[in-house]
Amino acid sequence: MSHPPIVNRRSAEIPNLRTIPGSGFENGSLLGPGALDDEAMSLKLAAVCVFCGSNRGANEAYEQAAREVGRLLAERGIRLVYGGASTGLMGTVADAALGAGGGVTGVLPRWLAAGAEPPHGELSELRLVDGMHERKALMAELSDAFIVLPGGLGTLEEAFEAVSWTQLRLQDKPTGFLNVNEFFAPTMAQLDRMVTEGFVRPEHRDGVYFDDQPDRLLERLATFEPPDIHKWIDRDLSAS
Repeated sequence: MSHPPIVNRRSAEIPNLRTIPGSGFENGSLLGPGALDDEAMSLKLAAVCVFCGSNRGANEAYEQAAREVGRLLAERGIRLVYGGASTGLMGTVADAALGAGGGVTGVLPRWLAAGAEPPHGELSELRLVDGMHERKALMAELSDAFIVLPGGLGTLEEAFEAVSWTQLRLQDKPTGFLNVNEFFAPTMAQLDRMVTEGFVRPEHRDGVYFDDQPDRLLERLATFEPPDIHKWIDRDLSAS
């Protein structure tokens, strides 16, 4: 099966970039408060895709985090791209972004829109597509980075397809997990185990971010530099 085309897009260099001397993160993976002003942030990240659950989850902290992310994106002038539904954390993050005056694009398969996941009624833009593969490809095309909030199987599947596309150099876009209530601690441990066991390069693991603060996670995404290295640890591709 052929895959839909994926946009490989590098953003311009950012002004006003500041790292923390002596922090061990001078390569830009972690920035201090105020490292990017809102204008610079919006130049680097014009749109961010948020993957999250169509359920609310068992902890109020998850809804609070979704509200914070939606509001933060709007305040930074960054368009929210998400799955288009009105239910669960998906509806919460969209409501928060719209309530703060932000632009929101929803991408939803027609069969879901007609049934289990009715589209949000107040979106800035709604894109209806034929299926799940088209949905993910279009969300990636429209976005400069990905934020993952707590969710279920579909959320993880979307997130790791985005991570894999960056690893394969089909796109130059980072993924960050908002580790609310330590929800993604096992995910982080699994990625570290993949590195230890020789299945993932450290350079690719280092480009998948985990943070419990939305503003800090967004700044880390904005300073991502894709590693110029292939994924195959056991193969020398220098001659190819």
